[in-house]
Amino acid sequence: MTVLEQNTRVGGNAGSFELEGISVDYGSHRLHPACDPEVLADIRVLLGNDLLDRPRHGRIRLQGRWIHFPLKPLDLLLRLPPAFAAGVLRDRISKITKPGEDPSQPPSFATVLEAGLGRTICRDFYFPYARKLWALDPEELSVTQARRRISASSLAKMARRILFGFRPSGKSRFFYPRHGYGQISEAFYKAAIEAGAEFHLGARVESVNTEYPGIRHVQFTHNGSNRSIPADFVWSTIPLPSLVRCMKPGAPSSVLDAAEQIQFRAMILIYLVLEQERFSEYDAHYFPESGISISRLSEPKNYSNTEHPANVTVLCAELPCSANGPEWGKSDEELSHLVRDSLAMAGIPVQSGIQKVFTRKLRYAYPIYRQGYETHFNQIDQWLRQINGLITFGRQGLFVHDNTHHALYMAYCAVRCLDDSGDFDIARWQSYREIFDTHVVED
Repeated sequence: MTVLEQNTRVGGNAGSFELEGISVDYGSHRLHPACDPEVLADIRVLLGNDLLDRPRHGRIRLQGRWIHFPLKPLDLLLRLPPAFAAGVLRDRISKITKPGEDPSQPPSFATVLEAGLGRTICRDFYFPYARKLWALDPEELSVTQARRRISASSLAKMARRILFGFRPSGKSRFFYPRHGYGQISEAFYKAAIEAGAEFHLGARVESVNTEYPGIRHVQFTHNGSNRSIPADFVWSTIPLPSLVRCMKPGAPSSVLDAAEQIQFRAMILIYLVLEQERFSEYDAHYFPESGISISRLSEPKNYSNTEHPANVTVLCAELPCSANGPEWGKSDEELSHLVRDSLAMAGIPVQSGIQKVFTRKLRYAYPIYRQGYETHFNQIDQWLRQINGLITFGRQGLFVHDNTHHALYMAYCAVRCLDDSGDFDIARWQSYREIFDTHVVED
């Protein structure tokens, strides 16, 4: 088995790197207890005591007030803005008297969520956050975005999460590697090498060459030279539009046109190295309000609960944007000011010295489920399925807003479909694809 990885380290957006002695991630990452048992068992073996069981301790800013996240009953009673609480109550009464979606409105992210959660929660929380994350009005987003992205899709489900989610065995706990989230990928990488896999880091795939009815070879550049390797199977996590464009012979024009309609939201990660022990007690802050530019702030030392190094901590601010938008070209110093202004507006200003500012740009952060995207995705998917030996999976490969544990589960499923004689059970893979379609993102 040969693995081609474009980056110089494994893990992609689920990797880690060191910044001033602190392991930091590409944004906020957690391993959720919902992880497939077989995958979680292997991670436990690979990481041993380095896999920490941590309580979730974040908060959301809502109408100028901070609410604990995950939601807690007492916190809601004491801290919910009165107008918001009254609106939720009115929505609940209205839902009892007039249940269901408005049949006069075309189904969308907006109609599904409003029917399930009520107008107040949607208009004051979910919809502003949606505009920030995807740069689209909720009415422009597909119903798929609601069904795959929002797990608390009804007031009843939300109530259950509030009442039971904070128990030690519930979703208010998460697993986290002692040396950063990327330690998971590094552990699998080392295990794969020991099992005989060959890795080419810093390798860029230029083309996947086919000869009816299947794969022939893959061309890539590595260390400044062009290389080619024969292949019976290609398992791809390349962003779907990029994969389509590198297929040889080229895809039909209709498929290439469909690929142009598949869009991803970009993200700039802005790291501030602060000259203080801790910025706050919280692992993550969420900012749905439109007046605050960033969407989330995480503090890596609070994920791993480390005390080292002393008198320094790192903040990671997430700025959703477009790869051709004005934010993408801003300097590190300009982005630093943007973060500091956002935190000051939220009432949690940076008061210590800033030792360093560092940024990373993710061109493919979130899939954008614009209304009608399903037609374009299905056209691409059906064409790729005709190529024997080629499968796609992962967030970019299947254009899904899944968690890392979902992506790992997909990889395990692919392995289950390959037998010792080298035959791939495509029917079994398609049945797994149906399971993948039921995945819901864990917040």
